[in-house]
Amino acid sequence: MSCPSPLLLLLIGIYGPCSGFKICAFNIQNFDATKSANYRVMHTLTKVVSRCDICLLQEVKDLQGKATKALLGRLNRYSTRYDDRYHYKYVASGGLGRTPEDQEQYVYLYRNETVELTDRYQYADKKEGGVDAFSRDPFVVRFQAKETVIGDFALIPLHTTASDAIKEIDKLYDVFEEIKRKWNTEKVMFLGAFNAGCGHITRQDKANIRLFSNPGFFWLIGDKVDTTVGDLTSCAYDRIVVHGQPFLKAIKPYSARVFNIAKEYKLSKEMVLEVSDHFPVEVELKTKSSGQLQAQVQPLLIAVSVITYVLHILPSTSVV
Repeated sequence: MSCPSPLLLLLIGIYGPCSGFKICAFNIQNFDATKSANYRVMHTLTKVVSRCDICLLQEVKDLQGKATKALLGRLNRYSTRYDDRYHYKYVASGGLGRTPEDQEQYVYLYRNETVELTDRYQYADKKEGGVDAFSRDPFVVRFQAKETVIGDFALIPLHTTASDAIKEIDKLYDVFEEIKRKWNTEKVMFLGAFNAGCGHITRQDKANIRLFSNPGFFWLIGDKVDTTVGDLTSCAYDRIVVHGQPFLKAIKPYSARVFNIAKEYKLSKEMVLEVSDHFPVEVELKTKSSGQLQAQVQPLLIAVSVITYVLHILPSTSVV
C-alpha cells in the first residue's frame, strides 16, 4: 500500500478537513439537580455539548432550571478556557408528561455566535378518543444559521415511550404538517430517542409509520447502528431524520453518526452509565465557507493525485 505524497498531505493539512455546523441529540437520562452535582457527569456532558452548535437534551427533569443553568455555566466557562469563540444560550420546554410524576423537558443548548433562535412552538396533541398520542409533546424550535447552506430550519424533537414508539413516530408527520403551515417551511429535522429499534419497531411496522412510508423523509441514523451503552442491547433507539432533498443535500456526507463517549474519552462502562444509557447522535450541516474552500482546493488535490499516480507507475531507475 502506497502512502500519500508529502505535498498531498500538506494540502490536506492546510486546507482541511473543514468542520461543518454540528447538530447533536443526547438523552441524558434523568438529568436533575442531584445528577448535576456529580462532577464527573457534568465534566463529560460539558465536553460533549461543547462540540455542537446545537445540542438537544432529553430526559431533563429540571423545572426550576437549576441543573440546566449549572450546565450552561460550566459550558461557557469551558468554552472561554479552551475556545473563546463561542458562548452558549439555551431554550427549554415546560414540563411534559402524562402524569405529574413523569414530567420531562426538551432543552436546546446553542452557540450564540453561529445560530439564532427565531421561533419556538409547543405542539399541543389533539387527543383522539381522549388519549394522547405523545408521551411528551414535541417542543419545536426554528433556527437561523447564516453560515450554513440550508440557512433556516426547524427542529422537531421526540422522546417516545418504548411501548408507544410506532404511534408516536407516525404522529410526527402531523407535527410536520402543522409546522409547514405555521412557519411556511419544509426544512425540518426530527431528532431524539425514538426507541426505533430492536423489538419496538419491526420491518412490518414501518408500513404504518408515515416517516418511513411517505417519500421525502431521510433517516440519517440507520437501523443497524447501536446507540445504547449497555452490553445486553444493540439497538438504534436514537435517530436523526430530515425532510426533503434540499435538506439532505445540505448535510455533510457521512457525518451522521453515534458519538461513542466511552471510546472518545476513554471512559469505563460504569463511568459512561453515570451519564446515560444512551450515546449521543450527531450530524453536520455544510457551511458556505467549507463549500467555497472545497471548490478552491479540489483542482489542486486532483492535480497532486495525478502526479502521485504517474510517479508511482513510472519504472524506478537506479545508478550502479
